[in-house]
Formats: sequence, C-alpha cells, structure tokens
Amino acid sequence: MKRHCALISCLLILISNHSFSQHLGKKQLLEDLMYYRDTLPVKHKNLFNKIRKQEFENKVAGVAGKIDTLNDETFMVELFRLNVLIGDEHTRIEPQFKTVLPVKFTVFDDGIFVTGIAPQQSTALLSKLTAINGHSIDEINRKFKEVIKADNQSYFEVYEQQLLNNPSFLKGLGILSSDESAAFTLQSRDGEVYQVTLPAVHKDSLNIALSAQYGAMLPYRKQNKDYWYEYDSARKTIYFNFIRCNDDEQHPFAQFNEELFSKINSLHPGKIIVDLRFNSGGNSGVLRPFIDSIKHSYLNKKAHFYVLIGKQTFSSALMNAVEFKRYTNAILVGQMTSGNINHYGEVRGFRLPNTKIVIGYSTRYWENWKGKNGALMPDKAITYRSLNFINNKDEALEYIYKQ
Repeated sequence: MKRHCALISCLLILISNHSFSQHLGKKQLLEDLMYYRDTLPVKHKNLFNKIRKQEFENKVAGVAGKIDTLNDETFMVELFRLNVLIGDEHTRIEPQFKTVLPVKFTVFDDGIFVTGIAPQQSTALLSKLTAINGHSIDEINRKFKEVIKADNQSYFEVYEQQLLNNPSFLKGLGILSSDESAAFTLQSRDGEVYQVTLPAVHKDSLNIALSAQYGAMLPYRKQNKDYWYEYDSARKTIYFNFIRCNDDEQHPFAQFNEELFSKINSLHPGKIIVDLRFNSGGNSGVLRPFIDSIKHSYLNKKAHFYVLIGKQTFSSALMNAVEFKRYTNAILVGQMTSGNINHYGEVRGFRLPNTKIVIGYSTRYWENWKGKNGALMPDKAITYRSLNFINNKDEALEYIYKQ
C-alpha cells in the first residue's frame, strides 16, 4: 500500500490566499457546531487520544453557550480553538476564504519579516513586523497560540506566518476590527519605525512582489517543479530539491531517479544534499526509488550524504526523513520538523452545512519509529537569521559546504 497523506485540501494555500466572508445567523452557527461535535468523533480514527470525550463535549458546550455573541469570524476561531485541544496535527479547520492582505511574512530566529508585499509598497520588503493595528507581536503570538497547536514550535511558526495575512482570521482574534484592511507597523534595517496600511484584495487579483532572495537563493528556485537537482562542479556536490511528494506525470520520478544516478555515476560527486525543508507531504512512496538507490550508493556514508529538514517538513516528507535517519548514513541538518515522527494522518474531510467549513480528519495512525515521541530533530541544528537571508546566505548549505 502506498504510504501517503492525501489532504482533502491544502490548508496552507487556503489560509494564505483567501479570507472568510459569511453572514450567518446564530441558529445556523449552532447547527454547524453540533454537526461538528457529532460527526468528527465518528469519522476520526481516534479523536480522544489526547482529550477525553467528556472534556471535548464540555468545550463544545461552552462554545454553544456563547453562540449569541459569535459572528462568522469568531465562530471560525472557536473551531480552531477546539482543534488545538484535540492535538492532532493532521486534523484541521479549513474555512472558505475570499480575500487576502497582499503581504507575505517569513519567521526567522530574530523575528517576523516581510518577504513579499503589494508592488507599490515594495520598499517595505525585508522590514521587521512589530505590530498589527496597534497589537504588539508578543500579544499576537499569545493570541495565535490559543488557536494553533504550539507544542511543536515549527508547526506553530509555519501556520502563524500563513495566517498573518488573513484579515478574517485576524478579525476573529480581535486584532482587526474590520476585514477590509490592516495597518502593519514595521521596522526597517536601519531602525526606522513606520506604518503600512494594506487593503484586502480578492484572492483572484492578488499580486505581490517577492524579495529578490526568492530568485537568487538555490532552495527557492524552480518552485514550479516537484523535484529537481543541480550539480555544483566547484564543490563537487549534487543538490536535490524534493519539494512535493508528488509523481509528475510529465517527468515520472522513477525516470528522474535514473537520470540523477546516471549523473552521479558519471560525475562521481563527493557529496549529495537532499532538501526536504519545503516539502509538506503527499505520497511518501514517490521517493522510494531514490531511497533504494542511495542505500547502495558509495555516497551513503557520513560526510557525503546530507538531508535538510525544517519547519515545513511534514507528513509524507517527514516519513521519508525518518527513513533516511533510520536506514541510511545521512546526516540530518536544519530544524525540527513540524510533524511528529509517529502521527495520525491519511486525511479525509467533511463540510459543515452552513459555513461550508471543511473539517479535515485523520483516518489512520502511522507508527514510523516505535517508541519515538515528538518531532524529528536534526543531527546538526541550524539557526536561520534575517541578515543571512538578506545577504543570500543559506546557513544550512553553508554549513555542509564547509564539511
């Protein structure tokens, strides 16, 4: 059986590219809440793994008790809050959104920075976010930790940076009073503090200018491909970027793998780097030809085989990383994964009748490494700082190049 996690929809894309817009009555919201309460425990593989059934029902009753005070946005946030209690990384709340704030944020070790923004505001690129509508980053982090699972810092940061441009979500948290615009307080590299107000735009008309680093730095190139590689002749190193666990019909992975190892046999590089940092899953079986090939390669030894993992390494990509850790001599470099080594997954979904919010739920438990708890940790931890990004330096690659 193929080991995969087929998400009913991609939450990251939904959250970052849309904004929720509904106008429903209290009766309709209550109907959706009860449907959520009654349906999720039946469909989920083991909903009460981390929360007792009575506690779950009591929390739902608490939301029902204040239904008269909720609107569409605050109701959505209450569902996110309930989801945190469940503690399953694959069970998710997936609202339908229509608008977005034209800005992209990236969380670095030294703060949250603008890495994409509406073209007319491009001077704000690479500035640090300090507040939204007068709410400090510390306050925003506290609010977000109530609605995003935060026991895994990588998981939290991935979802936080995706939700920070969502006006409906920010309104539901009380950070915005309207979902039509937001005022971002930013700090430039020279310390100047200023404010940029961005109106929300329809998802279909979203246009942002990305920082130049996305075109200049190796890991961000060829984002339209599921997998690709480059050979650095000066360093005698092959860099293999596996972005999505998806088999491209136009260039099947088995064929790609043959081409890759033909190049390895021809050039005889001294190192190979597999980059899983931006891979959030799909079908873990896609990478099988590479895993089988690298096990028997001369490159399968310390200081010659490196695997990059990070915040976005999740689901099937995490499963691949675990295989490398357990069954090869790869050195894992980067940051802790956002997914746990052993986890519930194989996602399906159902839609709430009125809000049309999709509830993604797990249908299978994956025990990828018996006895292991929590995220997969790197052998060599890397700290990513904004200044290095600005200077087109990838700390993880720089570390490997020096070995």
